Amino acid sequence: MESAIISTEQLEAIKELCNIGVGKGAAVLNSMLSTHISLNVPYVKIISGKDFRQEVKAFARNSISAVELAFKGNISGAAQLLFPTETASSLVSVLVEEGDDLDMDALRAGTFCEVGNIVLNGVMGSISNILDLSFEYSVPEYIETHSDNFMKDSSLSEDSHVLLARTRFTIDELDIEGDIALFMQIAAINKLIETIEEKFGF
Repeated sequence: MESAIISTEQLEAIKELCNIGVGKGAAVLNSMLSTHISLNVPYVKIISGKDFRQEVKAFARNSISAVELAFKGNISGAAQLLFPTETASSLVSVLVEEGDDLDMDALRAGTFCEVGNIVLNGVMGSISNILDLSFEYSVPEYIETHSDNFMKDSSLSEDSHVLLARTRFTIDELDIEGDIALFMQIAAINKLIETIEEKFGF
């Protein structure tokens, strides 16, 4: 498989774009909730779809929950926010008040989908605004499946490359990690790198 060639400076620029984006997402969430949320991206890397499948299995050995936001425009692909399902449930439980009359599966899916949509729109909006790119988005989709089946159930290809951004959520006393993954073909990854070169000069 052809691989993307990216410098340390370019990878740092992508990390900064992601941090700006998750910061905007956190600001939106904080305006909606009484709970204070802090988000940051400690590192990013570009890996193959095949390697990402192994990352998912190590990250969530059983069930995984994800929100997927497909996009097209100057660059096309799909963005995802992923958590082990147990972690996603912990996240939802601190964001909403649980009641006996509520369908917790539906509540978890709806709340997590909304959180994912806000965070992913923050990241994609940051990339769009700073790099002068235009995107059109599909309706976000909630996925819950066993980690072994994730690539198949999310309709993603191992031929894709993945820009993987580890994302740390800090909410009150809860400190959890999820992944933001941008799935793109090699041409789209290279287009992103070229745009960063043109914008920042490296």
